[in-house]
Amino acid sequence: MVIFSLFGIAVQALMANKLRSGLTLLGVIIGVTSVMTIISALEGMMGVLEEEFDRMGPSTFVVTVYGGVITSEQQWRERQKRKPLDIEAIELLEDGCDLCDQVCPRVYNSATVKYRGNSLRDIWIVGTTRNFVDIVDMEVAYGRFHSREDDLYRRNVIFIGDEVRETLFEGVDPIGKSIHVGSKKYTVIGVAKAQGSIFGESQDDFAVIPFSSHVKLFGDPGRRFNMNVKARSVAQLDETMDQVRMILRSFRHVPYDKPDDFSLLTADAILDQLNTFFKIFRFALIGVSSISLVVGGIVVMNIMMVSVSERTREIGIRKSIGAKQKHILLQFMFEALLTTFSGGLVGIVLGFIIAKILVAMIDANISPSAVAIIAGLIISTGTGLIFGIYPAMKAARLDPIKALSQE
Repeated sequence: MVIFSLFGIAVQALMANKLRSGLTLLGVIIGVTSVMTIISALEGMMGVLEEEFDRMGPSTFVVTVYGGVITSEQQWRERQKRKPLDIEAIELLEDGCDLCDQVCPRVYNSATVKYRGNSLRDIWIVGTTRNFVDIVDMEVAYGRFHSREDDLYRRNVIFIGDEVRETLFEGVDPIGKSIHVGSKKYTVIGVAKAQGSIFGESQDDFAVIPFSSHVKLFGDPGRRFNMNVKARSVAQLDETMDQVRMILRSFRHVPYDKPDDFSLLTADAILDQLNTFFKIFRFALIGVSSISLVVGGIVVMNIMMVSVSERTREIGIRKSIGAKQKHILLQFMFEALLTTFSGGLVGIVLGFIIAKILVAMIDANISPSAVAIIAGLIISTGTGLIFGIYPAMKAARLDPIKALSQE
């Protein structure tokens, strides 16, 4: 009953001073909104990245000379010194890695593709083998992917992304049509299922040709060459990576006391590196945005101090009829918490809406995050507790006789 009475008194006190209460709410709302916007937007971006890397599959890893996320110039320079992977390594892994289920090469270049009067510039032309679609999560919408024979005989066939189809063949069935990649003519044999975009970058502006055809068209792949390897099972992933590492170290003549001059990357490893980067980035941004929350808290404290000064006589009357210090303390703490909690709820909603708008600008989507909501409520409630405790304690310690004599 005491709790309900305190709640009712707090609501009446806030409604009696609407302008003051509104200004207090505004300070809290601005602070919580800024923090919530950052948390929700970063959570959304990480969700998009996780969805993208999930396409690799849990038992798949990439062999590359560059490695994952590069965080320093020294690291970049070190990886630039690494010699490119050799195409002979494909056959070496296929014959020598008994834990590898599938191995496929991948190389890429950008080029202009044309069909009659339509053209697309800077399209990624990927060269790979027929088992690429079995390793990477890429679905065939219609038509087919290229076969072993296409690669063996260097046939000029091409499998296109949905954006290429939509731009070059609007209203036309592309299967069997010929398009130009640079100066070479290729026959369209299939179309990939649309994958959408990530951070505003389309995932459908690509075309895939047989690996042998790619080498014939663009020459030695050099540093653009890497390999996708699929382990026989998720449980054997680590063993498979160790076996691939030993084979490649021996093939590339890496001394026993030197680190690998190549990298093996899983989706989880890349996401861990990105999470570390985003964690530092998140704390930095939240720290900056929290300044507005501190300002909002100071506003709460100042207005609560004004409220205590104006209601000194009221406090004296309550104490004279039996109210204890804890009741006065709880009364003013309730007012501070009610204000900041209400501001926090509004800030959570506004922060999510703003974050959704920002993330939508990069063609992504986010859902309400439990972490962000809980963080917003804790932040707003904590602001009320921290900045409301001093005015509440001051009110609770007032001498009733002096309070009653206050005009």
